[in-house]
Amino acid sequence: MLILHYTNMADTEAALVRLCDPASEVSAHYLIARDGEVFALVDEAARAWHAGVSAWQGLRDINSASVGIELDHLGHDANGHMAAYQPAQMAALVDLSKAIIARHNIASDKVLGHSDVAPGRKIDPGEALDWAALAEAGVGLWPEAAEPEEVATLKSGDATPAVAALQQALRAYGYDIAHDGVFGAQMMAVISAFQRHFRPSCVDGQADGETQTLVYAVCRAQAALDRGSVSP
Repeated sequence: MLILHYTNMADTEAALVRLCDPASEVSAHYLIARDGEVFALVDEAARAWHAGVSAWQGLRDINSASVGIELDHLGHDANGHMAAYQPAQMAALVDLSKAIIARHNIASDKVLGHSDVAPGRKIDPGEALDWAALAEAGVGLWPEAAEPEEVATLKSGDATPAVAALQQALRAYGYDIAHDGVFGAQMMAVISAFQRHFRPSCVDGQADGETQTLVYAVCRAQAALDRGSVSP
């Protein structure tokens, strides 16, 4: 797996100090500065402490099965907004990620954000990361365009077959979510994480028609991977 993060720190120097300090109990295999400089911090064969309490496709020890990349970024401000990632940083991310993916034969549905594997606990690398552009460059999974379904928005408190079906699809993709048919706090966190990745224009934790359509489109793209019709 390949997990992307942001540092949520003032600058590269501050991030390096923290990532290289054993007392901080946090580390990553790589740090990419805003100008595109890449710092190799932990050997890819070694376990870095970057994912924390997390899960994906039933796996709960993400640190032992992943490479972590930290992106030097201020993170979200007090109003929940975040600045765009710098072009040089994105270019370096593409180059580094493609090399890691090739070395470890990482499938595109296992290139994820920290928020994907720890929804509700983490929100990085945030909605400013252009996942569509990364996928176009060969990093990660992106679904084919589809017209949004004209269906009722699913929201907190709903308990319907449509909620259960969406939970099953989210579980099939990889999210750690109960299949109980109830739209509770956990599902809101997972929907928010999904939106940060695939529908960053509106992250509200509600599954409107566009969000539901995207969930099923992502599952179809993942199924195509399993059939071998999409390159890993």
